[in-house]
Amino acid sequence: MIDIDSLPMRVALGQFQQITPSRLQFIKQCGCDDFQLNTPSLPGRERWEYEDLALLVDRAEKARLRLIAIENVPRQFYDQIMLGHNGREKQLENMVYTVKNVARAGIPVLGYAFMPAGVWRTAGDTPVRGGAQATSFQLETAQSVQPGDGGTYSIWGGAPVEREYSEEEIWENYCWYLERILPVCEEVGLRLALHPDDPPVPMLGGIGRVFRNFGNFRRAMATFDSPMHGLDFCHGCWSEMRAGEGVIDAIRFFGDRGKIFYVHFRDVQGPVEDFTECFLGNGNCDPVETMRALKQVGFRGFILPDHVPRMAGDGEWCHRGRAWTVGFIQALIAAVGR
Repeated sequence: MIDIDSLPMRVALGQFQQITPSRLQFIKQCGCDDFQLNTPSLPGRERWEYEDLALLVDRAEKARLRLIAIENVPRQFYDQIMLGHNGREKQLENMVYTVKNVARAGIPVLGYAFMPAGVWRTAGDTPVRGGAQATSFQLETAQSVQPGDGGTYSIWGGAPVEREYSEEEIWENYCWYLERILPVCEEVGLRLALHPDDPPVPMLGGIGRVFRNFGNFRRAMATFDSPMHGLDFCHGCWSEMRAGEGVIDAIRFFGDRGKIFYVHFRDVQGPVEDFTECFLGNGNCDPVETMRALKQVGFRGFILPDHVPRMAGDGEWCHRGRAWTVGFIQALIAAVGR
C-alpha cells in the first residue's frame, strides 16, 4: 500500500468514475501524480471484487500515477445500513468484504458519506463569473419537496423514503455501522474519510442530516477515535454551514489532531439557505488563509478540485474548469510553502 504519510501536501484530480487513457494523460499534464475515483464503475451490484480493484491500481501505475483514494461506494451497497432496515446485516457483510478488497488492492483511503437523502441542488446552470455555469441551492425551494419525492436536482444518491427519519435515528444507524466497519479498517490499514452532508441543513426529503455542523463532526471523531478514521474536509460544505465563518477554526481543530485525510477545495457564495458554487477566490472564504491554515497544522494529504464551474467550451468533466482550479491551488501551495 502507498505510504501516504511520506507524501507532501499536493493537488490531485478526481470526481470521475472510469479510467481512460485521455483522462490519465490530462491528469499528468496538469502536473498531478495522484487521482481519486468517485463511485467507480465496477462490476458487482452488492460488493466489489479484488481483481477489479487491482486492475484499476495497475492501470494507474502503468500511467505513472497513484490511485490515492476511492470516494463513495454505490448507494445500494449500504442504503439499508443508513436507514436501519432489515437488510443491513447482509449489506454489512458485503461492506466488510469490499473494505478488505480495497485495502488488499493497495488503495489507502476510502471516502464515505452518511446522507441517505444524497447531495441536493435546486439548479445546475446558475451563471457565475464570465457566464460560467455552476450549481446553486435554495432551501425554500428544496423544502417544498415532500418525503418520497426525492431531490429537485441530485448530484449523488438520494431516493424516496416511506416516512420521516429523525437526525438522532440516522446518528444511531451511523454508530451501528462504524462500530462494526471501523475495526475492519483498522485490521487492514484502510483510512475512512467522512464527507459532510451537502447541503448541511437539518433535514431534506424527510431525512435528518447529521454531518452538518462542527459539534456533530467533533462528536463523530470523538466517538470513533482511530488513526483510520478522519475527514474528507469538504471546504465548500464547511463554507456553506455559516457563510464562511468557522472554516479556519475547523481546520485548526481537526488538523491539529491529524483528522484531515484529504480536502475538497471549492467554495460558495452565500449561506446554506441560499448559495451558489463559484470559482475559488470569489466565494465566502479567502483561499490564501485556508491554504495557510492547512500548512500550519501540518496537513500532508491531497487537495482535490471538487465541483468546478463549467467554462465555455467545457466537456462533460469540466476539463477547463478543473485545469484552472488545479493551477490556482498549485500556486497557493507554492506560496505558503515559501
